[in-house]
Amino acid sequence: MKKLIISCIVIAALLVGGLFFLQNVNLNRLGADVYYTQVQGQGKKLEDKIDNGEIMVRYEYELPAFDKNGQQKTFKFSAPKQLREKAYLSLFVKDGKGVTSYEEVTKEELPGKASQQLQ
Repeated sequence: MKKLIISCIVIAALLVGGLFFLQNVNLNRLGADVYYTQVQGQGKKLEDKIDNGEIMVRYEYELPAFDKNGQQKTFKFSAPKQLREKAYLSLFVKDGKGVTSYEEVTKEELPGKASQQLQ
């Protein structure tokens, strides 16, 4: 009986931990390289019509970005909304997939060499 109770507690703890992990960790950022960029322009507005007739709008950007060592690459990615002009972004990039996620950051959060390149 004691083993059954301990087993149930362990299983419950694993389930709660798994749910917490899935809700709080963005899997698109795990194992990704981080590049930094600044939004320039309004982006190219793209409209896609989905099966039910609804029109889905997204904005495509192609921007130069810099890693923490100041090395430059250009990335193309899309966002579900128009990004704020001159905003600084962290781009999370995976090999073969390109930009998998992004996050707006402040200028103070940029690494030194990337910050110098983005002035």
